[in-house]
Amino acid sequence: MNKILKSFFFQVTAPVLILMGCTTAQLNQAISDANKMLGSEQPLTNAEVGEGLKEALIKGISNGSDIVSQVDGYFKNPELKIPFPPEVRKVEERLRQVGFGEEVDRFVMTLNRGAEDAAKEAKPIFISAIRQMTIEDAWGILKGQPNAATEYLKRTTSAQLREKFMPVIQHSLTKVNATKYYGDIVKRYNQIPLVEKVNPDLAGYATDKAIDGLFVMIAREEKAIRENPLERTTDLLKRVFGYKS
Repeated sequence: MNKILKSFFFQVTAPVLILMGCTTAQLNQAISDANKMLGSEQPLTNAEVGEGLKEALIKGISNGSDIVSQVDGYFKNPELKIPFPPEVRKVEERLRQVGFGEEVDRFVMTLNRGAEDAAKEAKPIFISAIRQMTIEDAWGILKGQPNAATEYLKRTTSAQLREKFMPVIQHSLTKVNATKYYGDIVKRYNQIPLVEKVNPDLAGYATDKAIDGLFVMIAREEKAIRENPLERTTDLLKRVFGYKS
């Protein structure tokens, strides 16, 4: 088999072997065979495969974090947009009925601006979690369910994200006047005769919704990595999957 055919063979079979869930022994054998076929001067190692996956995830998740942290990253994305708190939806409905729809719309926009501002804090947390993956974590993701990377990051970052996001969200909501707008809205609502007074935790609600939105984007990026890894490659990942320039 000439060098071109050998290269083509590994290009086709290596990603399939990995994503179909081979055992570690089989993967090691595939790496060994590939090194022999491609005449690599520096044979691939398990560590390189793990680092290749980490690089792919870091690139994809960085893209996702950058998208949601831009202006309108939440507000103009129907999947992520944070609505008026559902537990006080009656407040929104009543205020619109009595002519305060503009104030409600302004509040919802500033609520999403706060989330967009806080989302800037997510990237380093995710990158740190990815870099701390073990080889076993990496193989588990490669051989796991389609959302295995997303679930890994939920397990390893959710508590830290909430701890980091809460004060940032609170500050962001104040900075973009969402806290003031919400206070004005609740005050107006509570002045309506015969209504039940409300005062929900706005920062907690916004924090939870902002984190939920981040994981929606992470799941989307993971899907892209799995379905079209060529678009997510770095030099190391090209080497891992056997691609030669």
